[in-house]
Amino acid sequence: MHGEPAHVVAARGVRKRFGDVQAVDGIDLVVAGGERVGIVGPNGAGKTTLLLMLLGAIDPDEGSVELLGRRLPEGRSRAMECVGFAAGYLPLPDRLKVHEALRFFADLHDHPDPGADVDRVIEELDIGYLRDKTCMSLSSGQATLVGIAKAVMHRPRLVVLDEPTASLDPDIALRVRDALARLNDEHRTALLMTSHDMREVEALTERVVFLRDGRVLADGVPAEVVADAGHATLEEMFLAEAIRMRGARL
Repeated sequence: MHGEPAHVVAARGVRKRFGDVQAVDGIDLVVAGGERVGIVGPNGAGKTTLLLMLLGAIDPDEGSVELLGRRLPEGRSRAMECVGFAAGYLPLPDRLKVHEALRFFADLHDHPDPGADVDRVIEELDIGYLRDKTCMSLSSGQATLVGIAKAVMHRPRLVVLDEPTASLDPDIALRVRDALARLNDEHRTALLMTSHDMREVEALTERVVFLRDGRVLADGVPAEVVADAGHATLEEMFLAEAIRMRGARL
């Protein structure tokens, strides 16, 4: 029997280069079960590349990744059975209706009652008005909502979200944050997310990993990270880093 690990993610010394760009440069990251972690930093800091390596979607040039106790890439298929991933750039099956698409993804997880899973997540995210729309007819915000529903429907042990509410109206974004917080509270689902909305990060996470040029600049409780960097807020720290990066590229 494969024992349940204390951590859901363990990356050691991961590096990834694309041509002349060192996107991720020797990052160590361990995420405990039930932990809520935000990976932040300006564009080009390495956030999405790191997430995709943690999920086994791309292989690191160096270093190792364990996902739910399984070494990647060999154990990826089994590990991903207990992981949900949502990002605005992930496509949905265009010709299926929303409830059909969710049922298709529910069937992949071999739950005893996938239809009930679909009904439950539609109710939890209050997206009944999208149920009979075809996926190709959805706006970007609506597609994001359906992608989040797909990611959390099977109540995974880890949910990974790349800019989860970027295209959502503020009231809908709040509803999504509340649903994610309940999932974490009630089922100890770990959350690992990136976002450019620092208020969202502060509201939803208990730990922030701040990246600069593919390396970890700071890692800790958001208030402590901000104070150690000499800033008043996480948003102020983020803006200062974005300005620094733009200046470095000129």
